[in-house]
Amino acid sequence: MKKITTFLALVAASTSLFAQDYDNSIGLRFGSGYYDAAGIAFKTFVSRDGAIEADLGFKNYSRRNHNWTNVSVSGTYQHHFPIGNVENFKWFVGGGIVFANSFSNHSDREGFNMGIYPTGGVEYKLKNAPFVFSADIRPTIHVVEAYDYYNNAFFNTGITARYTF
Repeated sequence: MKKITTFLALVAASTSLFAQDYDNSIGLRFGSGYYDAAGIAFKTFVSRDGAIEADLGFKNYSRRNHNWTNVSVSGTYQHHFPIGNVENFKWFVGGGIVFANSFSNHSDREGFNMGIYPTGGVEYKLKNAPFVFSADIRPTIHVVEAYDYYNNAFFNTGITARYTF
C-alpha cells in the first residue's frame, strides 16, 4: 500500500509540472509587422499544451501624402514545451492566419489582405502574479494582397504582456 501511495504522489507531482500555468489571458501585443503595431491579444488553452491566441491589431502609416490604417484579426495555434527545469518558462511553435483591411485616402493603398504564417516564441508566466509575457516571430506570406507593399511576404516579430485568469 505504501508503494501505491508513493507512486500516486509521484504521478500527481509530475503531471502538475507539465500542466499549463493558466487557462486564459488578455492583454496587449506590440508587433513589428505590416498588419499590426499594437493590438489586443487573448489566449486560451484548449488542451494541456495547446493554446489558441486571437489578436485584434492596428497600424497607421503615413508616406508622402499617403495615409492609411490597417486593422487586422489573427488566429494562431501554439503548442507549448517546457524549457529545462525553469518553472513557468516555455517555448512554443505553431501557425496561424491573419485577415486585414487597409483604409486609405488613396485607392492604391486600400483593400483586403490575408496571410498565413508559422510561429515560434517563448513565454514566461510570473510565479506570484497573474501576468504572462511572451515574444514571438511570425514570418507571414500574403495569400491575398490588396497592393504590393511588401512583395508578398514580410517578417513580423512581437512582444505580448497579458493578464491571466
